[in-house]
Amino acid sequence: MSLNTIDLRSAALSRAELSRVIPRAQMDVSVASAAAIQLINDVREHGEQALLDQAERLDGVLPARVRIHADEITRATRALEPSVREALELAIDRVRTASKAQVPPPMMTQLGDGAEIVQRWQPVNRVGLYVPGGKAVYPSSVIMNVVPAQIAGVSSVALASPPQRSFGGAVHPTILGAAGLLGVDEVYAMGGAGAIGAFAYGVQELGLDPVDIITGPGNVYVAAAKRAVRGVVGIDSEAGPTEILIIADGSADPRLVAADLLSQAEHDELAAAVLVTDSEELADAVRTHLAEQLAATPHSQRASVALDGQQSAIVLVSDMAAAAALSNAYGPEHLEIQTEESGAVLDMIDNAGAIFLGDQSPVSLGDYLAGSNHVLPTGGQSRFSSGLGAYTFLRPQQVIRYSHDALRALEPHIVALSTAEDLPAHGSAVSKRFTDR
Repeated sequence: MSLNTIDLRSAALSRAELSRVIPRAQMDVSVASAAAIQLINDVREHGEQALLDQAERLDGVLPARVRIHADEITRATRALEPSVREALELAIDRVRTASKAQVPPPMMTQLGDGAEIVQRWQPVNRVGLYVPGGKAVYPSSVIMNVVPAQIAGVSSVALASPPQRSFGGAVHPTILGAAGLLGVDEVYAMGGAGAIGAFAYGVQELGLDPVDIITGPGNVYVAAAKRAVRGVVGIDSEAGPTEILIIADGSADPRLVAADLLSQAEHDELAAAVLVTDSEELADAVRTHLAEQLAATPHSQRASVALDGQQSAIVLVSDMAAAAALSNAYGPEHLEIQTEESGAVLDMIDNAGAIFLGDQSPVSLGDYLAGSNHVLPTGGQSRFSSGLGAYTFLRPQQVIRYSHDALRALEPHIVALSTAEDLPAHGSAVSKRFTDR
């Protein structure tokens, strides 16, 4: 392992300059766009057969069927290992509790007698939730996608996960078991861009109706497909490889910092693990512990590639203000703050998908049982978007209700503006309410 070191202690860089020097995985979604669009169009034209062909070609297995029978889901739920079931049920309960706080109440604004606007939050009708199935199995992602949709009041939930060679082309049974715990009975063995296309446009012979929003992480082809169908449906974000950025000072425990960096590096060869510190001593100690822990972890080869990549580094800065500035420029998916004055550092943070404060709040907690959602923006998208939540599935709507007298009071002003904009029928639509036929 040769984790890069970037020394910025003598530099005073602008936001733009920081953006150019921060370590980042090279993931250009556009390079996969043509292939993703072709797969989507194939599903639009050939439906279920296209999904079967894509599974055989891309997943290496031909599913017996694309739509999973309800009794298969029931069997998988009953067969869950007791400790896994208990952990999943606990996660469901905690994510439900946290998601309920994300649903705003209706609000009424009174602008005068008989003049009111009600802001309400309406759920979309139907969602398609994607659960990846590559190097790992993610029943936790079933929970993170399904629970906030249910809390928002979504009435129709469909779930897709790639067919697994180890299970004869079926969806992984632990994924099915998690879906069963949540009462989801519409599950499809389909993956990649084809699954996104199926959700966006529907597949008639499967009884798969188009959805309104597609959420969930995936590989570069899933991200490219979500970009391609945006506008036909809503999406959460174009999720890329996982990221962790840790801001730590000399008070941090290097053993724990190393463990947290490694926890994300084991996801994928493109995973990003970044430590930002003003302590050279901590940096050296973390490097030592990381090498020791890497040698002992089961996925050492995968994690080693991630840690050696250009997306991972130890960044030395002059102080915590500089550390916060770099983090804000990066906009990490997961941000840990392990400093003596963690609250002061938090006050300087603007951009992050989720923030883990203190050395007893590791990212792994958020991955499973914190109650927060682990579907988060990557690649700097936290600058303008948020993690998945109940609000993802809600649309604010304004309901306007005026009385006759309240509208009459505004009639001359509306006429004045409609005349200024040369849209006289706008003004007439109001004035006719106060004239005889």
